[in-house]
Amino acid sequence: MNISIANMTGVPDYRDSFTKAVIKNVIVVVLSISINYINAGLIHTFCGNQIFNTNPRYILFVHLVINDMIQVTLTVALFIISYILYKIHVFVCCILILTALFTTENTPLNLACMAVECYIAICIPLRHAQICTIKRTRVLISLIWITSLVSVLPDLFITLATKPLDYFNTQVFCLRETAFRSPRIIERRNITYIVYLVLVWCIIFFIYFRILFTARIANRHAKKARNTVLLHGLQLLLCMATYAEHLVKQAVLQWLPKYYSDSLFVCYIIFQILPRSISSLIYGIRDKTFRKHLKRYLLCKVNPQ
Repeated sequence: MNISIANMTGVPDYRDSFTKAVIKNVIVVVLSISINYINAGLIHTFCGNQIFNTNPRYILFVHLVINDMIQVTLTVALFIISYILYKIHVFVCCILILTALFTTENTPLNLACMAVECYIAICIPLRHAQICTIKRTRVLISLIWITSLVSVLPDLFITLATKPLDYFNTQVFCLRETAFRSPRIIERRNITYIVYLVLVWCIIFFIYFRILFTARIANRHAKKARNTVLLHGLQLLLCMATYAEHLVKQAVLQWLPKYYSDSLFVCYIIFQILPRSISSLIYGIRDKTFRKHLKRYLLCKVNPQ
């Protein structure tokens, strides 16, 4: 059995041996199950405790966790499909890719909103309860999805305008570059990424330095908030790496063509899987209240009463 990973920019296929293909798929599946299991624990903890589901901070957090779960599940499904089926119909690929793109673009926006909530809680605490209400938090989450939809759906509209309908019944190796091939899409995508990242980085930096200033004259809660915003910045940095993935792949193909297949796998782990494990670390481990309730779930009630 010969299983392959192909670069969809016109280079020949790079084929893995059966043993190597199995090892890669096992690693990916084990990592995804581990991440989703922890994230499921976070969601279960959130839903089972009123202290969390009435707090805007945790509502934004659990939205990020659900977003990560969807992203991990879809990217792992696409990874496995690339080995087992190799090619799928374009219309199926478009659905999977668009959904994955929605969740990818949700992440930096959600991080920015969480940082703003943190800033309000530390720098203007007397107005926090008035500004950060449950209703406004839900509206904010809706705006995050609407913004991502407006950003991503033009890929589909441009493809519908430039390709015949029969194109969607053809089969391709499922990547964004193969499903949405118009050069206009690439130009628009680059502009969108730059605007998103510059905007979110400006918000993160502004809030970090404001909280840093507050931490010098305030209590330990401001210092903890500063560290949390710093972790948001780290997660955003990993998100930025996702946008640079295509350039990294091109550089690897040019400089290390022999190891291209293995390099694709490493890029997938670093750019797609690793960033999705950060959310659980920020709250699942650092937040004392969440950690206390999460342990009960992860231990699967080893000592039932």
